[in-house]
Amino acid sequence: MSSVVTALLAALPGRVLTDPDAMVGYRRDQCLLADAGQPLAVVRAASVDDVVTTLTVASAHRTPVVTRGAGTGLAGAANALDGGIVLSLAGLNRILDVDVPGRTATVQPGVLNGDLDARARRHGLWYPPDPGSKATSTIGGNVATNAGGMCCAKYGVTADHVAALTAVLADGRLIHTGPPTRKNVAGLDLTRLLVGSEGTLAVITEATVRLRPLSPATATVVATFPSTQHAIDAVLEIGAVADPAVVELMDRTCIRAVNELTRMGLDETAGALVLLQCDGPSASHEAATCARLAEATGATEVLQTDDPDEGEQFMEARRLALTALERLGTTLLDDVAVQVHALPRLIASIARSATDHGVVIGTFGHAADGNLHPTIVYDATEPGAADRARAAFDEILAAALQLGGTISGEHGIGVLKTAYLDAQVGATERDLMRRIKAAFDPTGILNPGRAY
Repeated sequence: MSSVVTALLAALPGRVLTDPDAMVGYRRDQCLLADAGQPLAVVRAASVDDVVTTLTVASAHRTPVVTRGAGTGLAGAANALDGGIVLSLAGLNRILDVDVPGRTATVQPGVLNGDLDARARRHGLWYPPDPGSKATSTIGGNVATNAGGMCCAKYGVTADHVAALTAVLADGRLIHTGPPTRKNVAGLDLTRLLVGSEGTLAVITEATVRLRPLSPATATVVATFPSTQHAIDAVLEIGAVADPAVVELMDRTCIRAVNELTRMGLDETAGALVLLQCDGPSASHEAATCARLAEATGATEVLQTDDPDEGEQFMEARRLALTALERLGTTLLDDVAVQVHALPRLIASIARSATDHGVVIGTFGHAADGNLHPTIVYDATEPGAADRARAAFDEILAAALQLGGTISGEHGIGVLKTAYLDAQVGATERDLMRRIKAAFDPTGILNPGRAY
């Protein structure tokens, strides 16, 4: 038994797993194509002290540490490393405080996004960041990847809602960043630096996040179009005069897959489907404006509802897009973003890649902010299929960069996309990132080789 495992077992009795079979479920996240190593141990932290102890021991033995939440990540950032420690924060799952007058909540990292939102709603508030995995993903993981979601074009991503953090450095020291005030320019913004750092700078043990008042009303519009070009034309027209909370896109492949899964009766002849949701006192009026613009830009069918339950049923179709595609075969999920006006060119490039490489690609995503999730579907048992899928994946990233976009809009880099970073980030900029990491983590034990 290694000295680091002996030290962990002595310091954290009952918290450490070392049996390989018991550790299997902690080895990887949802990115199946990213490599996952065999850890020496898994620490299931139940307190901040457990985190401090783990990092103190790991630092003394120069042992890598990968921090893990619920394992819903899509870029391999939480995949285990050979000879390392997996530090699970799922047990730190308490909502510590909801400050109703201050409109903040303070939570531990293992709290599920959906549970926080549900608690906030009891007080007439809500937590806006809404990744598709909100029912299963943790706030700690959301913060680590700067997770997005369907309402981000209007309300912002996770970073826009994090007021303060408590975190543990690689050597076991505890730090606190930011007050819960709306304004703060005292020193460098360490909070923003930690958000999206994918576990490479510190281990987040507490987050104070901002809440918003619940909207008094919502209205939903569902519009089908003969092509994705018509759909994006409508999105651009709508964005010029309205500010919907949600503008989601699904192409024909996604429509058919969701229909097969849910029997919702979606129009399978449509080239694309757009779901919009407006909120606030003028939600119904704004939705009516969106509906008229959809019709004017070629929609073949437009439905509007002011019933929140019915609207939620429509939104469920979009939330099930990935699940529906996964039923068709092995999936390789991409995450790219461009300016909204460049979406037609990106979508056309995705279609060419599907044809050229003989793979199925279902595209869905957040049309209002230009963030798409082209999902490559292939038969993993077919010789050469995985290579063709990877080639299509590469071309999609290249197309996004050629259009002035990014290789990741919200899922992060993890291990899946580190090889592509040089194409987007300059050598000097990447060197700065590494030097910042060295300031936080001089021995380089926190999630080494990930993110940048």
